[in-house]
Amino acid sequence: MKNIFLTLFLFVCLATNAQDKSKTQIVEASCGQCQFGMKGKAGCDPAVRIDGKTYFVDGTDINKHGDAHAADGLCSTIRKAEVVGEIKNDRFVATSFKLLPVEAHDPHKGHNH
Repeated sequence: MKNIFLTLFLFVCLATNAQDKSKTQIVEASCGQCQFGMKGKAGCDPAVRIDGKTYFVDGTDINKHGDAHAADGLCSTIRKAEVVGEIKNDRFVATSFKLLPVEAHDPHKGHNH
């Protein structure tokens, strides 16, 4: 009986550890070259900023997320995105990449009247 519980415990620990690598998280997303000032690649490519560090994204294309050069596009602004993936070889390998809606700016927000 102890072996069953030990095996089950180890399985749960391993499953939890595997999930930690590819968890859903909200990150800053933009064009690596236009907004994050990243070098090493010409053109416009999606990138994310996680814990203050920027990574080019594999697994999506900048053109899959609307007009990159529109006012709310990735080349024009930094957006929030819900992503799933992991960092490999200094790149973010996305299994899911979803831009979140642009938050409307409320001029009264944060002011005490």
